[in-house]
Amino acid sequence: MLFHPQSEADIRAMLEAIGVKDIEELWAQVPARLRLGRDLELGPPLSEAVVEREMLAQAEANRDLKHTLCFLGAGTYFHHVPNLVPALLSRGEFLTAYTPYQAEVSQGTLQAMFEFQTLIVELTGMEVANASMYDGAEATAEAVLMAGRMRPKNTNGPVLVSQALNPAYRATVETYLRHSGREIKTIPLNPDGATDLDRLRAELPGALCLVAQSPNFFGCIEDWPAIMAAVKDSDLVRIAVVTEALSLALLKPPGHCSADIVGGSGQSFGIPPALGGPHLGFLAGRDADVRRMPGRLVGQTADQEGRRGFVLTLSTREQHIRREKATSNICTNHGLMALAATIYLARQGGHGLLRLAKQNHELAERLKQKLAAAGFKPRFSAPGFNEFTIELGADAQTVAERLAGKGILAGLPLGRFFPELSTCLLIAVTEMLSETDLDQLVAALAEVKQ
Repeated sequence: MLFHPQSEADIRAMLEAIGVKDIEELWAQVPARLRLGRDLELGPPLSEAVVEREMLAQAEANRDLKHTLCFLGAGTYFHHVPNLVPALLSRGEFLTAYTPYQAEVSQGTLQAMFEFQTLIVELTGMEVANASMYDGAEATAEAVLMAGRMRPKNTNGPVLVSQALNPAYRATVETYLRHSGREIKTIPLNPDGATDLDRLRAELPGALCLVAQSPNFFGCIEDWPAIMAAVKDSDLVRIAVVTEALSLALLKPPGHCSADIVGGSGQSFGIPPALGGPHLGFLAGRDADVRRMPGRLVGQTADQEGRRGFVLTLSTREQHIRREKATSNICTNHGLMALAATIYLARQGGHGLLRLAKQNHELAERLKQKLAAAGFKPRFSAPGFNEFTIELGADAQTVAERLAGKGILAGLPLGRFFPELSTCLLIAVTEMLSETDLDQLVAALAEVKQ
């Protein structure tokens, strides 16, 4: 591969090949308001040492969560990552984005993907899972598209979305459906902070699917059995979304509550927050719908000598074979992040994961009690896992900014997504926080309140 820039002759040849006179004609379709209209103001070349010094200076503006009290959640959680995870992840056998088409030279990678699928099936209570998605938002949007393939006769039925779905996930679903002709209908919340079942029943006729998240965006645990009972007489596809995957170790899996598809984020499993990414998505469904699933699927088989082996299976669903008729455009997915989750889950084990989930829940409940004693009441009364919403009685954005100046990321101000909740703060608690840290947050909020 050549790494030098194109020559003038190269550029002319390319322009001629596409039938364009010059570069200006090529860019004519870009609106003038979006064009810079001048050359970039680039300085002279710099030495490697100078570049390194400049980049380190820029990096100083970033906050290191290990030296900051972090109560942020809302879909990205600050959990401990065992050193084993990055150590194994960086091995040359795994550190690749290449899809293992040639099974005979890719057994290790394929087995890791198969183990990931197996773990997701166990956690969600479903029957089959794919080899990963890009993130939870994309997994949710792909689940909606999959629902359309599961109900091909429902060509324009609305998609019912709980108001408590993560706003970033909803925005991704809206993007995916923008040109589909399908309407998205929002199912509001009841006063407890969970999806309003009466309003849900009223919107059921003709609907394609229901998308609901638990624990939901406000930290409230949805009553899956009650939701499924409310829609039992409808033909809609029931999609359960999970943004805090650790909750699956403690709560009843959606698959055991009649969910048709479960999708969400696996970021909590061995993947640190890193300026928003990379994340990991997962998607699981029923055996009957496996050919309608997006993404890679790894299956177990036997070679001609009877030895266990692993291969990409049902590949006729995928774009490298079906092109535009494929079930999705996802390709190499997030296999490396799926491997991180697999290593993490294998290292924790079932009992270890359950202990960690209980620790998160207990810490969150203790902080909720401490805050209530200081005058900061929960906004919603529904039970939660490791995240909850509190009422500050003051502008949450202002409070969060003041505490950030003290080295405390107090939580997510909800006014940016829900103006009616501008005085509310969404707080997440993980095992990375101590009892002293909880007391420090309470004291800081009490000081701001005064």
